[in-house]
Amino acid sequence: MPVSSSIADRIFAPGKLSIGLTLPLVVSGQHIVDFADQIELARLADRSGFRALWVRDVPLNSTDYPDPVGHLDPWVLLGALAANTQNIALASGAIVLTLRHPLHIAKAAISVNTLSNGRFLLGLGSGDRPPEYAAFGRESEDRRELYRHHWEIVEAAVNVPSRVIPDRSPPFYLLPQQSASIPMLAVGSGGQSVDWIARHSLGWMTYHREPQAQRGRYSMWRAAVDRVAPDGFRAFGVAMRLDLSDNPDEPASELSLGYRAGRHALIALLHEMRDAGTHHVTLNVSSETRAARDIVEEIAEHVLPHFHR
Repeated sequence: MPVSSSIADRIFAPGKLSIGLTLPLVVSGQHIVDFADQIELARLADRSGFRALWVRDVPLNSTDYPDPVGHLDPWVLLGALAANTQNIALASGAIVLTLRHPLHIAKAAISVNTLSNGRFLLGLGSGDRPPEYAAFGRESEDRRELYRHHWEIVEAAVNVPSRVIPDRSPPFYLLPQQSASIPMLAVGSGGQSVDWIARHSLGWMTYHREPQAQRGRYSMWRAAVDRVAPDGFRAFGVAMRLDLSDNPDEPASELSLGYRAGRHALIALLHEMRDAGTHHVTLNVSSETRAARDIVEEIAEHVLPHFHR
């Protein structure tokens, strides 16, 4: 069952919207990332009041994959972020649950949560590239079943008290011991129904879609929550690409998975998303002309105060 923790409550709250950032923050078309600079940007985001830093899991690159960035292993990067930040939540968006052993995922999650003093949110996805399954010796047709089975094992291991499925005698468990269960979030559908997600996850994180499609998606989510958890809160979050113009009055124009906009239009968009039922937005900052630091500082100064009161 879904769990609650102070860090999850800081990201997701009824009627409110919080803002995070997706790492790495790079210039459009940049392939090689200076990760020392990314750590400095993470420190800036932490000081500036962003609510979460999101890290992706990209095990393999290929010529067919549209993202050319050389991502670090998410657990290594999350460990570095835990050691270099103080308050901001750290979230995986998302660990590929179907291609990693669930007990390794659980151990890594507990490790990051311990290093960050309880600031970790475990987002889990299924991956979306059939050739990647073949590279790991898996069948992509099995991903729905794998996702559900691995979720059950991870959930048992990161809950309090920790236990290992299948049970053995003597029983196994994972250390270090946690004071609270680690919150688990479905990122994408993982091949599951929205009812399954609403039943098992604290919420649902999706990619940005144009407003009408997003409203329909949220309506579908609310109907599922009302069916399976009518008395409980379930979060809805969006990962959105942003090219922030240096002209604060530039109107919003659609990009793939997001917008180009000046800050005034961005604030209006975020208000609309909040009013439509979105609880968290993580911004995938991408610009051909502006440094990531400048964008982060502008959002912190002019946008966050509208939402992080």
